[in-house]
Amino acid sequence: MAIAAVRDAAVARPAVTLARRNARSSSASSRRFSGGRRPPGLFASSLAPSPRSGRSPCSAAASDGRRMPSSPSGEYPAELRDLHVRRMVEAFDPGVPLPQAFTPPSSWYRDPSFHNLEFERVFLRGWQAVGYVEQIQNPHEYFTGRLGDVHFVVCRDAEGRLRAFHNVCRHHASLLARGTGRKLCFVCPYHGWTYGLDGALLKATRVSGIQNFSVDDFGLIPLNVATWGPFVLVNMDEDSPAQVEAEWLGSCSEILRSGLDSSLKHVCRREYAIECNWKVFCDNYLDGGYHVPYAHAGLASGLDLDSYTTSVFERVSIQESRIASTGGDDLGRLGSKALYAFVYPNFMINRYGPWMDTNLVVPEGARRCRVIFDYFLDAALKDDDAFIEKSLEESETVQMEDVDLCEGVQKGLESPAYCSGRYAPGVEQAMHHFHCLLHESLTRP
Repeated sequence: MAIAAVRDAAVARPAVTLARRNARSSSASSRRFSGGRRPPGLFASSLAPSPRSGRSPCSAAASDGRRMPSSPSGEYPAELRDLHVRRMVEAFDPGVPLPQAFTPPSSWYRDPSFHNLEFERVFLRGWQAVGYVEQIQNPHEYFTGRLGDVHFVVCRDAEGRLRAFHNVCRHHASLLARGTGRKLCFVCPYHGWTYGLDGALLKATRVSGIQNFSVDDFGLIPLNVATWGPFVLVNMDEDSPAQVEAEWLGSCSEILRSGLDSSLKHVCRREYAIECNWKVFCDNYLDGGYHVPYAHAGLASGLDLDSYTTSVFERVSIQESRIASTGGDDLGRLGSKALYAFVYPNFMINRYGPWMDTNLVVPEGARRCRVIFDYFLDAALKDDDAFIEKSLEESETVQMEDVDLCEGVQKGLESPAYCSGRYAPGVEQAMHHFHCLLHESLTRP
């Protein structure tokens, strides 16, 4: 049964135009980014592109032609920090054709000030996948998460309405909920302030004598939340558009909807802490299978790499490969085709045979990320322990191979011997598309 796109309008907010949303987001971002006033037009849409000469961005990243230094702490005077980040952004030119293009400079993967800008311009705008529907299937169920400095909680209230809030007590800022589970209300572990699952403040302890205080003014701060198929999405921008599917998936939504199955059951979650920038993991995923025959011998034997294709859409890229026939039971286990979908900026959907797994890449600093794998399986096989164990072992092998690759790449990016590389035009279209989308996000007002 093909899934249908499901939308929950979780937080009621007045509709506003996209232009107004962008203007407000830009103003707030400017204040947060520099701690003061940003020079006018620093990241305006009229930002002049770097010369399309086919030169390495190393020469554009610093006026003297050398690799531009980064501050280990990311602490520059405001005017120098702005100039420093602008040069890094301008060092990549999305207008250069793929065969002539250089990859972004290594500073994109190691500089703390660039990482801060990414959070402002990428992760605090737009819809972000944060979980799956089974986690909040019933009233009173909840789960928590974090994106940068934003801690959030997603829940179903007593009426079954989907909600999301900043996971912060309004009294003295303690984190309110932890992990996942079921609750009738959220009780702050610090001073016992109690909130309903609709966000309302139900009890403020020991506040007799307080003046100019109303419980109506101290409810939890809401976030926009929605679902698409089996996935839960959150948007940190209070003026986000209501068209979740159009913004998140664009024109490929029909392709993904027909390729997924709503009856798949969640099997388990695994998390990997990786010593690399979040984009290193994404780049590895988006190289069109380039690294598979060299780094994943077991996986390579199961894929018909000659059939590997890549399709690029507005904010999504899809890689597909037929499964190699080995004469064993692989066809029944893996199906006839594998599909790997990347949803900008950091979410992957992998569909093969009776399995689907998703990968959510969560930045945890300029040089570290956490990757959350959720595994889903055809309901008919959910009790086949031997099959599940074997499949997860094979997946674990691939993941650990990728961890080694990504951490090795990060070490190379730290080296003064490397600034920028090139794309393999026949296979790395999706990677280039990702970098262009990132550049667009960073330069949008």
